[in-house]
Amino acid sequence: MMKTSFTEQEMKSFEPAEKIGLVACVNPEGLPHISLITSIMAPKSDQITLGQFCKGLSKQYIQENPHMAFLIMTMDKKMWRGRAKWTHLKNEGPEYERYNDIPMFRYNTYFGINTVHYLDLVETSDALDLPMGKIVLSALLTRLAKARVKTKMEDRILKPFAEDLFNQLGSLKFIAYVGKDGFPVLIPVIQCQAADSRRLAFYPMAFREELLRIPKETTVAVFGLTMKMEDVLIRGNFRGFNRIMGLKLGTIDIEWVYNSMPPAHGQIYPEVALKPVVDFN
Repeated sequence: MMKTSFTEQEMKSFEPAEKIGLVACVNPEGLPHISLITSIMAPKSDQITLGQFCKGLSKQYIQENPHMAFLIMTMDKKMWRGRAKWTHLKNEGPEYERYNDIPMFRYNTYFGINTVHYLDLVETSDALDLPMGKIVLSALLTRLAKARVKTKMEDRILKPFAEDLFNQLGSLKFIAYVGKDGFPVLIPVIQCQAADSRRLAFYPMAFREELLRIPKETTVAVFGLTMKMEDVLIRGNFRGFNRIMGLKLGTIDIEWVYNSMPPAHGQIYPEVALKPVVDFN
C-alpha cells in the first residue's frame, strides 16, 4: 500500500549514510537512468533531499525532468520505494549543514556535500522485507536456464569485471523503465544475471507481478551493485519473456554500458573515442 508521507521513525531510519539509496530518472532522450545516491534523506514527512558531492548525470537529469523514483534499503534489509518530483537546490541552509556534519563527509579530505537537491514526495511504500526465499530460488533457476539464451556472438559488450558483477549471487540488481505517466518504475531484480557479455536474463519469481508488467521491446536500465559499492549500469532492449526449459525467462539485450563509480564516471559502451587535450588554461 502506498502513502503520501513518511513517519518520524522512517525519517530517522534514512539518516545513516550506511544504506543503499537509488534514484531512477529520465534522460533527455526519454530513457531510464539509475544512480546510487546514499545521501538520500527525508528532512520532512513529505520531502526528500539528495546531497551532491560529485557531479553525476542523475542530478542534471532531474533538473531537466523532475519525475523520479527512489528506493532506500537500510542495513537491516528494510526497503522503501516511492516517487518524488525535484523542486529546487540550495548551497546553504540547515540540510546543507546537516549533511556536512555527517562523519563520511565532514572528515573526508577530498569532498564534502556542495549542493542539496530538494524533492516533493509523491508517494512511498511502508517498510518492505526482501522476499529472500523467492530471490534465492529465482537466482538459482536463472543460473540453470540462462545458458540457453546466450547470444553466441563473440564481440564483447560487458567487460569481464561487469559480467562477473552481474553473475555474483550476492550482488544486488535493480531494473527501471519509464511508465506511461512519465515517472520511472524502479523494481528490484536481484536474481538477474548475465547470460553472456551481451545479454542479461532473469526468472521473475521474486517481484513477479511488477516484472511481468514491463512492456516488451521497451528500453530498460539495469543497475548492478556489490556490497563493496562496486557498480555498473546498463541500458538495453527488454525482449520479453520466453519459455526456456519450462521456465518463463526474461531477457535484455545490452546496448549501452556506463561506469557510475567515482571519480571517473563515463560511458564504457559504445566506446567513446579519446580526444587530445589542446586547451590547458
